[in-house]
Amino acid sequence: MSFIKEFKAFAVKGNVLDLAIAVVIGGAFGKIVGSLVDDIITPAILTPALKAANLTDLSQLKIPGTAIKYGNFLSTTISFIIIAFTLFLIVKAINASKKKEESVAPPPVPTTTELLLTEIRDSLKK
Repeated sequence: MSFIKEFKAFAVKGNVLDLAIAVVIGGAFGKIVGSLVDDIITPAILTPALKAANLTDLSQLKIPGTAIKYGNFLSTTISFIIIAFTLFLIVKAINASKKKEESVAPPPVPTTTELLLTEIRDSLKK
């Protein structure tokens, strides 16, 4: 098999396409979460703290006399926690639906050998 044919077979596999779609959706989801943290959560939760420190933006929070901006770190940490919690809820919902599907599965059909042995057992009981 030539190198190009081998690469084409690899790139067209379902797993590679699924991964590519997941990366694109993950990037979009990251932007949504970033906006949620920067535009809604941070102002709602940290506005009193920012006003007390005479700041207008979380990125202005820094250790005095240094270039360490812990405000950006706080924003990134909040984003991570929200993403991790959301993914946890999604995985939990998927696992719950899988458990329901497994519990509803019908009992396995007995094989012909098992049916024959059951008939022999029943006839011996009589």
